[in-house]
Amino acid sequence: MKMLVRWLLLAGALLLVAHLYSGVVVTSFSSALIAALVLGLLNTLLRPVLVLLTLPVTVLSLGLFLFVINALMFWAAASLLSGLAVTGFWAALIGSLIYSLCGMLIDVVIERMD
Repeated sequence: MKMLVRWLLLAGALLLVAHLYSGVVVTSFSSALIAALVLGLLNTLLRPVLVLLTLPVTVLSLGLFLFVINALMFWAAASLLSGLAVTGFWAALIGSLIYSLCGMLIDVVIERMD
């Protein structure tokens, strides 16, 4: 049940990102649901491999390269889906930052509910 609520809230967070920042466009709530699912899958399956492969760059940049990886995941999800559009890398970076902040807030709220 917690996972379903988190998924719905993350889809809402995507709509919030699109509302707050014009570089990200989400066409509908159903598109946001699918995009949240795809982002979750990309972050679960592909992100750990990218973090491992780019570990030297991440260490040299004191962890700042993780923002680039998050932006690439956001951009990849937008390129895979027709309901989510990102205007460029910088839009993906800003959108992923806002989405990550919303995701952290959602996680805190869900954990406090238990």
